[in-house]
Amino acid sequence: MAINSQFESLVEQAAIKWFKDLGYDYIHGSKISAEDRKDTTEVVLNKVLMDSLKKINPNVKSECIQEAYEALKTFNYPTIENNNKDIHKLIREGVKVTYNDKSGEEVGDIVNVFDYIKPENNSFIVCNQVTIKGPNTPRIPDILVYVNGLPIGLFELKNPLDENATIEGAYRQINLYKKNIPDIFYYNEICVVSDSTEAKAGTLTANFERYSAWKCIDTGNIEKEKTELEVLIKGMFDKERLLDIIRNFITFENGSAVVKNKKKKKRIVSDKKEKKKIIVKKIAMYHQYYGVSDAIRETLRAAGENGDRKIGTYWHTQGSGKSLSMVFYTGKVIREKALNNPTIVVITDRNDLDDQLYETFCNANDLIPYPVQADSVEDLKEKIHTLAAGGIIFTTIQKFQTDKENIEGLDVNRKMKKAITRGSEYPLLSDRSNIIVMCDEAHRSNYDFLDGFAKNIRQGLPSASYIGFTGTPIDFEDKSTLQVFGDYISVYDMKQAVLDNATVPIFYESKVVKLKLENNDIDMNFEEVTENEEENTKNKLKSKWAALEALVGTSERLDIIAKEIVDHFEKRLETLDGKGMIVCMSRRICVDLYDKIIKLRPAWHSDDIDKGAIKIIMSGNVSKDPENFAPHLLSKTQMKEIEGRMKDPDDPLKLVIVRDMWLTGFDAPPVHTMYIDKPMKGHNLMQTIARVNRVFKDKPAGLVVDFIGIAEDLKKALEHYTQSTGGNEAAAFPIDKALRLMKEKHDICKAFFHKLLISNWENQEPDKKLNLLKKGMDIINYSEEVKMRFLKHSAELKKAYALVAHDERSNAFRSDIAFMLAVRNNVVKYTPPKGQTMEELDTAIKQIVSEGVGAAEKPIDIFAEAGLKNPDLSILNEEFLDKMSGRENENLQIELLRKLLNDEIKVKQKKNEVKYKSFKDMLENMINQYHNRALTSAEIIKNLVDMAKEMQKEDKRAAQMDMTDEEIAFYDIVKQGHEAILQDEKTKEIAKNLVRIIREKTQNAVDWTNREDVQASIRSTVKRLLKRNGIKDSEDLENTIKIVMKQASNIFDNNIA
Repeated sequence: MAINSQFESLVEQAAIKWFKDLGYDYIHGSKISAEDRKDTTEVVLNKVLMDSLKKINPNVKSECIQEAYEALKTFNYPTIENNNKDIHKLIREGVKVTYNDKSGEEVGDIVNVFDYIKPENNSFIVCNQVTIKGPNTPRIPDILVYVNGLPIGLFELKNPLDENATIEGAYRQINLYKKNIPDIFYYNEICVVSDSTEAKAGTLTANFERYSAWKCIDTGNIEKEKTELEVLIKGMFDKERLLDIIRNFITFENGSAVVKNKKKKKRIVSDKKEKKKIIVKKIAMYHQYYGVSDAIRETLRAAGENGDRKIGTYWHTQGSGKSLSMVFYTGKVIREKALNNPTIVVITDRNDLDDQLYETFCNANDLIPYPVQADSVEDLKEKIHTLAAGGIIFTTIQKFQTDKENIEGLDVNRKMKKAITRGSEYPLLSDRSNIIVMCDEAHRSNYDFLDGFAKNIRQGLPSASYIGFTGTPIDFEDKSTLQVFGDYISVYDMKQAVLDNATVPIFYESKVVKLKLENNDIDMNFEEVTENEEENTKNKLKSKWAALEALVGTSERLDIIAKEIVDHFEKRLETLDGKGMIVCMSRRICVDLYDKIIKLRPAWHSDDIDKGAIKIIMSGNVSKDPENFAPHLLSKTQMKEIEGRMKDPDDPLKLVIVRDMWLTGFDAPPVHTMYIDKPMKGHNLMQTIARVNRVFKDKPAGLVVDFIGIAEDLKKALEHYTQSTGGNEAAAFPIDKALRLMKEKHDICKAFFHKLLISNWENQEPDKKLNLLKKGMDIINYSEEVKMRFLKHSAELKKAYALVAHDERSNAFRSDIAFMLAVRNNVVKYTPPKGQTMEELDTAIKQIVSEGVGAAEKPIDIFAEAGLKNPDLSILNEEFLDKMSGRENENLQIELLRKLLNDEIKVKQKKNEVKYKSFKDMLENMINQYHNRALTSAEIIKNLVDMAKEMQKEDKRAAQMDMTDEEIAFYDIVKQGHEAILQDEKTKEIAKNLVRIIREKTQNAVDWTNREDVQASIRSTVKRLLKRNGIKDSEDLENTIKIVMKQASNIFDNNIA
């Protein structure tokens, strides 16, 4: 134990040394001066902040410095995320201030918070063991990083020798800090969790799966010799690089979250959930930072006086954040003084991609100017002409095509159309040199170099500089793409993305429904003609394609495929909640397959856009298309709504059928299964399968199910797609590898139960199944160490099984896994929370039990097992104990008592924060003592019962004191710590006055908990009342007011007119 403790301290000390190596000043938390922190509620180093503001802004008036200082300590919102966004803006842009000059005229100025030009002008301090007191329990983060006195970095470290101390536990600890010491997060830019071997960074809004390692230091080359923690500190927290990240590589986006309710969710068809708006803070991963930094360097070269205007080609694999990299690049390049406030022209290859990328740029308006879209060639020319400098303009490659057929559809004037059509020089749009052209998905087929795109854009923008972004590699034989954009600037391929957990691996499963084909190049011929056309122009199908489509779309074949999809997808959802996509050859096949699927599952269908479990994504013309297409032809608005539903993991929409749309640029992390029944190859195939590689919650991998025979094309594409790191082993796997992985995890978990005969579990009688399950729980609950090891391995088993549960070859393991996951489910259900309620890696453990398991299909209900129907605290009496003591299962007794008490505390704590907080602490202490063998089973049962009796008495205390439940809650707050200065009757009087004041101020104030004016009025009145009655110490007074406000929001939250 001493060695473990010593090693934990060693990790902390090593981290501090690495910060010192970077030139940081070090201060132990206990040594921070009173000038910096007057008390433990302070999170800012006040003197350091003031001194830094003065140093950075030597020519700014002192009253403006003071105004900026106060702005940095003023918060306008009740939520951490909104306050953090406000403070980040001040840190990044400076504080806008005003003052009156000598003539009395009001003048504006900027007070810079950080000096981004001269990093050495800033103060960099690292502290450990800083005690911070929030509304409730004081907390001590392991390490805090201060820049100019602001706590921008927080580290939570775990002991690598302790198997139970995981970095996920460190993440949960940070979430606990957000509740206990929220003020520290108003300034936070980076959160880090580590045990030295592993180290990951994220933002305050990031889920654990979004935390990522930082693998480089001074260059984009991956460091393999140092620990992850050292690399992360020296990579992210190098002074100049840290300031660069804060200024240029963080953005905020608006998102939504489901409002939780207690209704049981159905598997496929369910009610739509109520949602609330949330803020999502994003920070660059290491490959984005170094990739964009290299792109900026090449931009300055290419756009310089003697530059060749070819910035280069930026290949980062699909799903690894390429669109966000384009945002970061734009944000940084527009601030480069050498580029003279450049105009950015973003070119995409289709209107739907233009909309998707445009939306990403719009969401990042805190980092970049708001973009505009050019509707026509004339509009593009006008927008570029209007902008002497600056601005972001979106357009599509169609504005630069020259063939007569496509030009006829363009919105240009007659003179320009005539000039383009006859093949003369493309009209000059602008000859400015401060224009950067960014092309998305920059490869030969998309940009149609043979038909003049490269020539036309050079003629239209002759002095611009060009950069190509792509998620797929440039074809080896394609020299023209690199001739236009230049060589690769940065490469981040599929294999590296999987290794970094930036994407999940993809598994392949063959379910080919055979066809008699003689020409394997049919699809390639068709795609060369049509792939860069928009959907409404794909109207000249070649005869070979039409013949193939007829074979693929026969009714008999679609019957087979429809049944395969329904059976397969339902089995997938048994073990892994999520969504799927079906790719078909034609719109006719899409509609026919839809009809066959809903014939098998009528409940999946709905005519309403916002209902139904399956939809077709396609556009068309109602007057020209077949009649049965009409219900599926969607407007742009309708398609947007369905897109939102598909991205929402809680929406009942589970499957979409597509032909071409959504195969590139569509980002829906819940999608884990792709059914392909369309010949594809090359970059089209890779872009398509990448729809399932997004990281999402406990999603272990994506799965591609092949009905048409793409195996060889997939293999060829993967060889090319992973060229930077060699091989394709980590990019996509055959399903057989997943089966081997599942068997390996099965064997590890089964070893825990080697004394039990579990293999025949599903064939036993229900009572024997339950007894076996109880014995399994006893084995796992034997010690905390055994429990944590089992939970770790069974979580891995659950993920591995989710990959193959639909495969018949997994049936031999089904009964064993059902037993082991049933044990896991019950252990998790009744495991006391550590730090906060355990959020398991798998968001909802699902029982996987084959038919006939019967009663064991559900978790053991310990109350029902004890013979209790509607248990509450009243059952905890001597009679009940006598009944329980006759049972041989001691763990069941203890867990039942603990859960009863814990549930009661959860219900009652909102009604009385102080009293039930003490009960909660008492319960946690008892459980910890029991797990540490400081209490025997008999002792903890007695202690739990004694505690239950105290809680029963608590229900009667208010009436005995002639007070209401609301009044007794505030009585306990005021009484706490003030017994010496307040007599009992005086405390009662204050409590009654508090209830009266709060009720009066909130009863007509709608949504008062989100209104700062109402809260400020309450705080002010409460403060006067408390001071009048002898509570005058500033720290004590503020702490009491915080608890009063929290209790008020719990009790009077719904007290609205």
